[in-house]
Amino acid sequence: MSSAAAGGPQGCLAQNEWLCGEYLRTRQSELLDATVEHIWITALSIAIALLLALPLAVAARRWRAARAPALAVTTILYTVPSLAMFALLLPVFGLSAAVVVTGLVLYSLTVLVRNILAGLDAVPGEAREAARGMGYGSGRLLFEVELPLALPALLAGVRIATVTAVSLTTVGAIVGYGGLGNLIYDGMESFFKAQVLAASAICVVLAVVADLLLLWLQRALTPWTRARTRKRAVRGPSAPTAASTHDLVGKAG
Repeated sequence: MSSAAAGGPQGCLAQNEWLCGEYLRTRQSELLDATVEHIWITALSIAIALLLALPLAVAARRWRAARAPALAVTTILYTVPSLAMFALLLPVFGLSAAVVVTGLVLYSLTVLVRNILAGLDAVPGEAREAARGMGYGSGRLLFEVELPLALPALLAGVRIATVTAVSLTTVGAIVGYGGLGNLIYDGMESFFKAQVLAASAICVVLAVVADLLLLWLQRALTPWTRARTRKRAVRGPSAPTAASTHDLVGKAG
């Protein structure tokens, strides 16, 4: 009796089954290459978006006239469908990974600018005043007090943008740079079930792992938020005191 008739590992490919261990064994290199491409496109996009979003959010916070335009432009960019966005970028970058990276950067700006701005707006005025009283200039105030205290909101934005980018990277398959999306789209065209399921599952795992890693990073970089949460749970909510504000500035600096 043949292995296909017996339903053995070779038979799952011949029968085009969704769950196929033989596909995973024989296509390891293909899956690994697609996963690596998916990760570097996502990571590069988020890194560039963060570098652009920080000065945009800071400018919107410092100069009220820049706030509405910055939020409006980033919001409009987010409303453009992904296929249309990549198509509009094709004449500029051609069939290259730059099309996907640029598109993801533009989409990520909406989430990152809004979250960073919300984090900066939430910095207690008492903390700023205490820092100025300690001789902090505007630059030192931003990097040693405001941004550290805005980290929870900033990293929450990075988490959302990263998970979104992992998903949208698959659309890059239309220009040949979609990471796991290339396998998903090729598999759908040929109705190769094992390939579609395996690539989709890896994509989901990437999103979950990235979110968990960033959550761990957020908790590691903002230990004072956990301390304040525990205190609220024990004592109930209370207004910040001068001493607690001074402590926040000390921790941030």
